[in-house]
Amino acid sequence: MISACSFIDHLHGLGYSQYAGVPCSFLTSLINYVISNPALDYVGATSEGEAVGITFGAFLAGRKTVIMCQNSGLGNMVNPFTSLNYPFRVPTLLIVTWRGQPEVKDEPQHEQMGRIMHRLLDTVEIPWLPFPESEAEIAKTMAQAETSMEQRKRPFALVMQEGSVAPHALSVRREPESIETDLRQNLLANANERLTRTAAIELILEALVGDEAIIATTGKTGRELFAISDRANHLYVVGGMGTASAIGFGVAHALPRQPVVVIDGDGAALMKLGVFATIGLYQPSNLLHVILDNEAHDSTGGQQTASGIIRFAAIAAAANYRSAFAADRPDEIREAVRLIRHRSGPSLLHVKIHPGSPGKLGRPTVQPHEVKERFSQFLSSNAK
Repeated sequence: MISACSFIDHLHGLGYSQYAGVPCSFLTSLINYVISNPALDYVGATSEGEAVGITFGAFLAGRKTVIMCQNSGLGNMVNPFTSLNYPFRVPTLLIVTWRGQPEVKDEPQHEQMGRIMHRLLDTVEIPWLPFPESEAEIAKTMAQAETSMEQRKRPFALVMQEGSVAPHALSVRREPESIETDLRQNLLANANERLTRTAAIELILEALVGDEAIIATTGKTGRELFAISDRANHLYVVGGMGTASAIGFGVAHALPRQPVVVIDGDGAALMKLGVFATIGLYQPSNLLHVILDNEAHDSTGGQQTASGIIRFAAIAAAANYRSAFAADRPDEIREAVRLIRHRSGPSLLHVKIHPGSPGKLGRPTVQPHEVKERFSQFLSSNAK
């Protein structure tokens, strides 16, 4: 058994500062220690997949990151790990608990994952080691993890058994800030009068200042943004559907002076609505969350989403966003972007658009890891 202090302080010495995750009783001491250390930053995510997106964004902003969760959360992380961290070549240290360990009494829901966890890590090509059992093992274990992440540019896991860390009490609690949201919903245009996605993106870009980090969700949104204008401050989230807002939050949280704009889609936003709560709790004042809503999965043939019954601005208001607007006419969209871009956020703009996309729409010709590198360089240079 080791102390939380010995392990986390060693990681701090290696430069790890951003933590995110979903609690497990095995992780209580580590999470409590990180939360109580003012030099470190822990974001409690609503899902493990969201935590991957948050740490992805924090890495782009220059932070070394750690994800902590129980092994049941591995299933929630398979998609972002394989379709984001892998092609973008983004490392993170994963501390995952071994619930359902064979011959150790545990709850029935952990039995199968406990039996297959190591094979699952191997299958998704995440190297792993046992979590250190003594303080003498910490440096050696982390040296191996660091070497792997430096060489492979991808995640590395430490598998923690019960009782690995001595108890550490929670001494700090985040108090939610009560916000009175400016909620405006002006969806007045007929469906056939609404803008196309391309026209909406062009209008939004025109209304922005130009120094924003822009993160476009997977599918047609990122492809159309690339076709309109390929810039170093654009990140095309080619995988990990639903995580664009978590990535944007991760960047905004790590770099509070950097304006961040997420251009999301209705299907993607619905997939991870929990991110709204995380954004509302942590209050990134530099984040503008735009949802282009055509009530369809355009990239897969136009199948209907559930967004026809959803009022995203009202959801954002309920989740503690400071401004939450809905618009579908060009003048109102333009004015909304200009207004909330200069306000303290977080802010949301829900834009109803016409379904469909340009014929023969291409895909980004820049490789994901190249997009990551130039985007990170933009963030670094813009922060100076």
